[in-house]
Amino acid sequence: MSPRRRGATLGLPQRASALEAARQAGAGRLDPDLLARVDAVLGGSRARAALSSEHTVVALAGGTGAGKSSLFNALAGGAVQDVGVRRPTTSDAAAWVRGDGAGPLLDWLGIRERHEGDGRGDAPAETPALPDAPEGLVLLDLPDHDSVVVEHRERAERLVERADLLVWVLDPQKYADAALHERYLRPLAGHADVMVLVLNQVDRLTPADAAACLADVRRLAREDGLGDVPVLGVSARTGAGLAELRALLADAVRRREAATARRTADVRAVARDVLAACGDDLPDRASSAAQAELYRALEAAAGVDTVVDAVRASALKRARAATGWPVTRWLGRLRPDPLRRLRLDHAGGPDRDPDLVRSSLPSQSPAVAAQARVAVRGYVRTVTHGAPEAWARAVDQRAADAVAGLPDTLDRAVVATRLSAARPPRWWRAVDVVQWVLLGVAAVGLLWLGVLAVLGYLQLPRGGTPTWHGIPVPTGLLVVGVVAGLLLALVARALAGLGARRRARAARSRLRDAVATVADERVRLPVGEELAALSTCRASAAIAAS
Repeated sequence: MSPRRRGATLGLPQRASALEAARQAGAGRLDPDLLARVDAVLGGSRARAALSSEHTVVALAGGTGAGKSSLFNALAGGAVQDVGVRRPTTSDAAAWVRGDGAGPLLDWLGIRERHEGDGRGDAPAETPALPDAPEGLVLLDLPDHDSVVVEHRERAERLVERADLLVWVLDPQKYADAALHERYLRPLAGHADVMVLVLNQVDRLTPADAAACLADVRRLAREDGLGDVPVLGVSARTGAGLAELRALLADAVRRREAATARRTADVRAVARDVLAACGDDLPDRASSAAQAELYRALEAAAGVDTVVDAVRASALKRARAATGWPVTRWLGRLRPDPLRRLRLDHAGGPDRDPDLVRSSLPSQSPAVAAQARVAVRGYVRTVTHGAPEAWARAVDQRAADAVAGLPDTLDRAVVATRLSAARPPRWWRAVDVVQWVLLGVAAVGLLWLGVLAVLGYLQLPRGGTPTWHGIPVPTGLLVVGVVAGLLLALVARALAGLGARRRARAARSRLRDAVATVADERVRLPVGEELAALSTCRASAAIAAS
């Protein structure tokens, strides 16, 4: 029998490596039983690769009364195994070996009873002579898979998993047994290249009945997913069909591909199950709306509007303190700085460690906190729609962990954000200088008028008071100084309002960036990591199963 490799492009090592990558990506997410199967397949593949590649392990598997031992003896060319007359006698597997060096392989298989020969021993007289068995054949006679003794069944199942090529020996009366197909043959779908179905004891059937049974076996095999697996009718007693069976086995042994083909089929089968567990590809959906809602909710939770209002008010207060009329500007100092009240007056500065400093922003209201949680859950639901339940739960858990620490993280982000300009605008200094000059002019005029008033009160000669366009100069100085100072203060106030709004917009932009960074690190990145692991698991499993 030669393994059929339909369009195979990847070797076993590449498939095993891809399956290992899928296993790592799916750890903690995939079903533990499935992960255990993956580990068993990978471990078996590595173990078999480390053993003899010159030998091919062919296992005769079947149920009670199917005639495995008789067929085993017929293929071995002699009475190697005892054949039960009233009840089965195979409780331990036996091996018949052609060639040297199979000891470590048999040790791995756990076979204690070992026989050697060339296949031309003392066969029954009625059995036709068969050609020499090829070097490298390791033929196993397994315990019954339907034995009432649990230990016997377990031995048979373990060897079915480790054999390179499986020959299922079927009883004409029990070949349609549901347990056989559901428990053993159906799980081996995709292993047709390393399997043969043998309907034994056909000598007990008429030719028409034998043909009908073989046709039915082929139908059941297709339903089990075994496709065009070879189906032979044989008789260990008469030798019917033995030559064809032995030729199939000899061809497989000579090619020395069965071991690799079997492990490849195992890898592909479990990889298909992993791929199915990963679900379909998540649709490429536009999640920008959910992302925007997430950002808005976290901005509200961080108190961005409150901070922006404080930045605007603080900028106005400082501008008025620097450019207002000097006579009244001190009144503004009586009001506390909004940023200082929030402990954000030095936010983003080199001397502010956000890990040690906290703001005095009001605590989140229950409604705002709930809105943040809802936004996080909404984002998670949007990007994980259609993901397997286990992965969705993992994403939900990571998102819940992120929500638990969001208030402190958002506060640190606000504290670390630069909110005010590093230095005041230059025009503040220029206006301040002009204001003091104007105040000085007004003071000179006021002082002049005061001197004149005192001289007049004391009836002392005052001399002539200079005028300008009919207006006494002292009066003009006082009026010009006061009026110009007030007008300049009004103009500066308007300019300060524009500057405060500009600073507020800049602060809002920086705060949004800071909040977006928190959202990315605390929510989107963990979610993305889980989805990336899912994508890696799916892609790697698809490669292994291809």
